[in-house]
Amino acid sequence: MKLDHLNLQQKEAVVQTDGPMMILAGAGSGKTRTLVTRIAYLIEEKNISPFQLLALTFSNKAAKEMRDRVSRTVSCDVGALQVTTFHSFCARVLRSEAQYLGLSKNFTIYDTSEQKAVVKNILNRRGISIKETSPFEVMYFIEDLKNHGHYPDRDLSDKDYEVEKDDPFYDMYLEYERELHKANSTDFGGLITAVIQLFELFPDVLVRYQERFKYLLVDEYQDTNRAQFDLITKLARRNKNICVVGDEDQSIYSWRGADIRNILDFEEVYSSARILKLEQNYRSSKNIIEAAGAVISRNTQRKGKDMWTDNPDGESIEVVECHNDKEEAQFVAEGIQELHREGESYDEMAVFYRTNSQSRLIEDALRKSNIPYRVVGGIKFYERKEIKDLLAYIRVVVNDKDSLAISRIINVPARGIGATTLRKIEDEAVKTESTLWEVIQRIVDNPEDFKHIRLTARVKSSLSHFTQIINDAKIASDSKDSPEEIFEKLLHESGYWEMLRAAKDYESQARMENLQELGSAIAQFEESSPEGNLGGFLETITLDNSVVAEDEENQGEVSLMTIHGAKGLEFHYVYLTGTEENVFPSYKSMEDGDMAIEEERRLFYVAMTRAMKRLYITFAQGRMLFGQLRFNGHSRFIQEIPNKYYLWRKLGGGYQENSENDDWDDFSDPEFDDGPVYSVQSTTPKSKFPKGSKVVHSLYGEGKILASEGPAGDERVTIMFKDGARKKFMAKFAPLTLI
Repeated sequence: MKLDHLNLQQKEAVVQTDGPMMILAGAGSGKTRTLVTRIAYLIEEKNISPFQLLALTFSNKAAKEMRDRVSRTVSCDVGALQVTTFHSFCARVLRSEAQYLGLSKNFTIYDTSEQKAVVKNILNRRGISIKETSPFEVMYFIEDLKNHGHYPDRDLSDKDYEVEKDDPFYDMYLEYERELHKANSTDFGGLITAVIQLFELFPDVLVRYQERFKYLLVDEYQDTNRAQFDLITKLARRNKNICVVGDEDQSIYSWRGADIRNILDFEEVYSSARILKLEQNYRSSKNIIEAAGAVISRNTQRKGKDMWTDNPDGESIEVVECHNDKEEAQFVAEGIQELHREGESYDEMAVFYRTNSQSRLIEDALRKSNIPYRVVGGIKFYERKEIKDLLAYIRVVVNDKDSLAISRIINVPARGIGATTLRKIEDEAVKTESTLWEVIQRIVDNPEDFKHIRLTARVKSSLSHFTQIINDAKIASDSKDSPEEIFEKLLHESGYWEMLRAAKDYESQARMENLQELGSAIAQFEESSPEGNLGGFLETITLDNSVVAEDEENQGEVSLMTIHGAKGLEFHYVYLTGTEENVFPSYKSMEDGDMAIEEERRLFYVAMTRAMKRLYITFAQGRMLFGQLRFNGHSRFIQEIPNKYYLWRKLGGGYQENSENDDWDDFSDPEFDDGPVYSVQSTTPKSKFPKGSKVVHSLYGEGKILASEGPAGDERVTIMFKDGARKKFMAKFAPLTLI
C-alpha cells in the first residue's frame, strides 16, 4: 500500500498500529486523510478484518464521509466495518443485550420534549410548580450526571467530580430513571451510561466486545465527555490497541460536557502510550498560522504543538477598528462586494460571530447590498422562532385582523388555549364572517353569548388576559409611546421573557440574547426614523427580507455562522467580527475564571485557523448590546497577536504602522496596550424603584412595588395595583412615577 501522499508524521501515525497512541492533530494538518489511511492500512497490510475495527466519531455526517473514503481506498468489502457515532454504537449494543438491563429490544429513545414531559410529571406529583423549579434545571442536573458516567448506585472515582446525592434533584433523577425504565425507554445520555452499566455488571458481555473489537479508533477526542472516556477505556483495556485523534487547542464544547482532561490525562491511563503530533498545516498562509500559534501558546491547558506551514507568508491579517456595530456590518458587506468584483466566489467567504444574536446587523447589510448568504447551523435572524413569535405580537398590535399572527401566539407562552379551543373559535369566526380577533373580543366581553362553543372558565380567563396584553400595547401605541417601549411591554407582560428565563438552559439563553438583539434593532430603527412606529418597523424588515440577489442560483453564498459552527470548515476569506471584551471573550467566561478564558482563547484560535488566504478581525468602539450602547474595548486576544502579523486599520483613518519593538505579545495586561482602549467609568446608583415604594402607572393607576430585581437602570419590578392585579415591567420602559 503506497503512503507517498503522507508526510513523515502522518506515515508514522498510520504504520504504528499496535498499542495505545494519541495523535495530536493540529488545525489543517490532514487529520482525516491520516485516519482513513490508517484504517485502510490495518485492513490491507495487517490483514485485520473490518469486523474487528471500531471507529467512533461525533456526527453521522463525519462517520459517513470516513466510511465512504475507506471504501474507495481499500479493495475488499468493508461491509462489517463499524464507523459510527458514540450514541449509534451504544444503541446497537443495547438492542443486542437489552435483556441484561431489563429492557426489550424495541426500547425507545426519548428526545428533549419527552424528557421534559417526564420531569414535569415528577414535579407535579411532588407539588412543585414549574415557576418554582424549571424542568430544565432538573434536566440539566440529570444530563451533567450522565456526562460524567453516573448511573443509579454507581460510585464514581472521579476526584474532580462529586455526585451530590443529598441534592433534592438527585432524588428526582432516581425517579426519572425509574419512569424511563418503566416505559422501556432511555434518553441520549442514558445510551452511554447504560452500556457502561452493562459492562460493569456483566463482565462476560464486556469481554465479548473486547474480543471482537481488537482495534479502536476515536476521532475528535477533545470533544469526548467523561462517560465516553470511561466507555472506550473499558473497550480498549484487553488489547490496548486504541488510537485517539484530537486537538486540545480545539476543545470548545465544555458547555455540552466535553472534558479536556481526557486529552491531558491520556498518559496516566496508558503509561506506554505513544504521542504523535501532526504540526504541519496545509490550509492557511504562514502569517495566519504563526499568529494563531502565538495566541494559543498562552494557554496552560495544552500538550503543546508548534504549528508550521510550507505555504507562502500571504497577506497580513487586518485588524479593523469600527466606530460602531453598524459601521462594522457595512465594512463586511463592502469588503465582500470588493472581493467578488475581483473575481472571488461568494462561497469562499465566511463571516463568524461569537453568538447567533450578532448576525442581525450583518444580515441587514448583506441584504441591502444584494449579497446572497446562508446562515450555517442556524436560522436567519428574522426567521428564528422567538423572533417570529415577538414579531407576531407586534403584528397583532398593528393589525388585529392578522389571524395568522393571532393563531401563532395565542398560546405562546402556554395559556391553556389549545388547538381544539382555537379551532372552535376559528369555526365561530367563519360562521359569523368575523375576524379571529373580533370573536375573541366578543367572548371576553360577553361570555354568556358563547355557551354553545363550551369554553372552560380557564380558557375564558386566558383569552381575557391575552386581549388585555394586546389592548394595552395598542393604547401605548396610540399614545405615541416609542416602539422600543411597546416591544419591551409585550416581551415581559406576555410572559415570554419569563418563560425563557425560567428554562435556564443554553438554548433559552441564546433565544433571550436574540430577543435583546431584536430590541436593539427596534431602537436603531427609532434612531433612523424618529417619527417611525411599529408598523414602519415591520414594513422595513419585511421589505429587507424580500430582497433577492440577481442570479443567486448561479452564484455561491457567503456563509454566516457562530465560531462553534465553523469548526472543521475552511474558507479563503474570513471576517471575524465582534472581537471586544465582554463579547469575545464573552462576559460569562470573564466571570467564570481562567479556565473559561482559556476555552474562549481556543475558540479564537479555531476562528483564525479557518482562514486560508486572508483574515479580517473587526471590533467596534461602541456596540448596542441588550438594548444599551456599550464601550468594551477591543478583545484581549487581538492584543495577543504579535505586531508583525497584522495591519491595524481604523475606518476613515487608514492603516497604522506597528513598531517592531513594542509587540503586544510582550504584555498580558491591557494597560500596556499600544492600541486604543475604550472604557466607561460608572458607579452603581441605588435602585430608583426599591421594594415597598409606591408608584403611579399611567394606565393602571396607583400600586406598590412587591419586588425589584436587577441593577439600577435595568430593574424589573413587580407591582400590585389597587384593583388587585399584579404586573411585571422593565422599569426603564414603563410609564411609572414614584409617589
